[in-house]
Amino acid sequence: MPSETHYQTLEIHETATQAEIKRAYRRLAKQFHPDSQSTQASHDRIARINTAYEVIGDPSRRTVYDQQRQGFVAADPVESATNRAKRTAEAQQVYRYAREATQSSEAREDAWLKLVYGPVDRLLGKIMSPLRAEIRKLSADPFDDELMEGFMAYLEQGRTWLGQAQGKFNSMANPASTAGVAADVYHCLGLLEDGLDELERFTMSYEESYIHTGEELFRRVKQIRAEAKERVKRLV
Repeated sequence: MPSETHYQTLEIHETATQAEIKRAYRRLAKQFHPDSQSTQASHDRIARINTAYEVIGDPSRRTVYDQQRQGFVAADPVESATNRAKRTAEAQQVYRYAREATQSSEAREDAWLKLVYGPVDRLLGKIMSPLRAEIRKLSADPFDDELMEGFMAYLEQGRTWLGQAQGKFNSMANPASTAGVAADVYHCLGLLEDGLDELERFTMSYEESYIHTGEELFRRVKQIRAEAKERVKRLV
């Protein structure tokens, strides 16, 4: 019996747009994430959902994947040997920490904070820190093509970092002792995605309300991120 395709995993048609793929991923992530209150939460299912989105959520990798399924290519030319080696090393590190973490609850907590919370928090900071400066630059003349291109490049980079943060967050289940921190981080990731969506809407409509909403969502993330840091201090 043929294995499930990435499209079937995300419950979408093979002709789905990138926006439809993104919406499907977010819906399923909320539905099956182990930290959600859903009765359908599943580590196995969320792992398959993440893998599917990493491939078809990226237009270049999606093209290669579609070609592979049709027998046109045998390997992913987008993925360099260096990237493969780096991902392999990271996977081995995650496995090593996860295995060691089985020895005690303290070890599991430490592994999650080092391999998940720390990297995700740093990525959140990289997304949020430039916002004020980017908006200030754009406000000089939002209709200037060069300024707008610079702002859109920031949003694109932000989405890349957000995708990396989401992948890290889903790479290892958090121990019970870090449930509060994990909930805060999960909330931050969702709000940041909404904030980037609002800012992107501004680039298409020039409606200032989208900028204001985006800024407010980022401010909310800053507050929740600070609360998460306080939780971590109490843990350590």
